[in-house]
Amino acid sequence: MERELALEFVRVTEAAALASGRLIGRGDKNGADQLAVDAMRSVLKGLNIRGKVVIGEGEMDEAPMLYIGEEVGTGEGDAVDIAVDPLEGTNLVAKGMPGAIAVMAVAPRGHLLHAPDMYMEKVVAGPSGAHVIHLDASIEENLRALANASQRDVSELTVVLLDRERHEDKIRGIQEIGARVKLISDGDVSPAIQACLPHSGVDMLVGSGGAPEGVITAVAVKGLGGTMQGRLIPEDDVQLERLRQMGMNDSRHILELEDLVQGDDAFYVATGITDGDLLKGVQYGKEYATTYSVVIHSKTGAVRYITTQHRMGPMTAK
Repeated sequence: MERELALEFVRVTEAAALASGRLIGRGDKNGADQLAVDAMRSVLKGLNIRGKVVIGEGEMDEAPMLYIGEEVGTGEGDAVDIAVDPLEGTNLVAKGMPGAIAVMAVAPRGHLLHAPDMYMEKVVAGPSGAHVIHLDASIEENLRALANASQRDVSELTVVLLDRERHEDKIRGIQEIGARVKLISDGDVSPAIQACLPHSGVDMLVGSGGAPEGVITAVAVKGLGGTMQGRLIPEDDVQLERLRQMGMNDSRHILELEDLVQGDDAFYVATGITDGDLLKGVQYGKEYATTYSVVIHSKTGAVRYITTQHRMGPMTAK
């Protein structure tokens, strides 16, 4: 893909962030999500790509736009797969809490796993965790291995998890071995990326979260030289059949990074909506709004932070 497309993709997430950010703290998570979807799709349809949504708002009969299989773009240019989450953290926006982002990943056609809407067990770490941590290892084993590989003490490591009852055993294991726990209420994409960044204060992400978000995360992890494994978790016979259709007859099948995103030519793009550890949120002024975005290119490993000032109309600037 042409690197010049990166700025065009940033326009997509910026639009979603600017639109949904108007409802920060208003208690309307569905309204904020719809604004993000509308804005994202509006910009996507004008891009010079032959895009296909492979991870989106749901199946065709569940979502009127940005549905799985929808064609976007002008129909000219590169043929690409697109994974979108117009608003990751709907509850965070509704409650005015930190960490909400608009995010997408783009790769050549056929290079992104078409992950179904189910849970995925995940483990993510930075470059020092490569060939060291494993999804089937205990949390204690992974922490000891990561500490040894990074020449640090276990007590210096911080693990981030979604604050869910299903993670209680992992939380207890982390604390008993002497490492630190950082709990998040929603949205595990940005924290997973932090685990791959030096000096972020996060060393590993573990636990189960959304599978579609896992694929988006994988694009950034690959660009940062990190390591990631995932396992889809079917909760009923319908989801189990979906796995079989994907050729996964073994429900314990581990997805490596290359299974989640093939090759080395993909973009991860995100714009902050509410302030977070990785990105600032949208800042609205009387006539201008400012957005903060990040672009990670898996081919070059380049990480670009982009600050944009947008001139706003009277209605949008309120």
